[in-house]
Amino acid sequence: MDNKNTQTAHEPHHEMAVLAGGCFWGIEDILRSVPGIVDTEVGYTGGWLKNPTYHDTHDSKSGHAEAVRITFDPAVISYEDLLEKWFFKLHDPTTLNRQGNDVGTQYRSAIFPQSAAQQQTAEQVIARVGASGRWRRPITTTIEPASTWYDAEDYHQDYLRKHPGGYTCHYLRD
Repeated sequence: MDNKNTQTAHEPHHEMAVLAGGCFWGIEDILRSVPGIVDTEVGYTGGWLKNPTYHDTHDSKSGHAEAVRITFDPAVISYEDLLEKWFFKLHDPTTLNRQGNDVGTQYRSAIFPQSAAQQQTAEQVIARVGASGRWRRPITTTIEPASTWYDAEDYHQDYLRKHPGGYTCHYLRD
């Protein structure tokens, strides 16, 4: 008897989220410790250049955003909570193409929904966050179509674990 099907049936169901909110190092560093986050990786998405490098993404040369691809367990953390309780608190969603000292379209605040349900949730959360009065300026976060994902170079993966105390402009805001 083949037990592969039985084992697969008991594995947890995971979902993917792709978020951009400035330098990917800081986002990854905060999100990896959130209960329900199974895995994170940094990369590039949302642009026109195939197989971009870190150098290609700077000065808006490729159209790509520095992004984090997050694997999460929706039984532990919902996509809605990931956005509202984490994403919109770990960066400033009102600064167009900027986070801290990082400036350029590669640092834009963007959500790349992976399904129609994620699209709808993202729209609702952005509307709620915008109407909350929490931010003095309008939300500039865009919802962009899911597009090809390109892994960032190995030295960017887990960067702040490899370089404790390295540069980040991300922190949790109340």
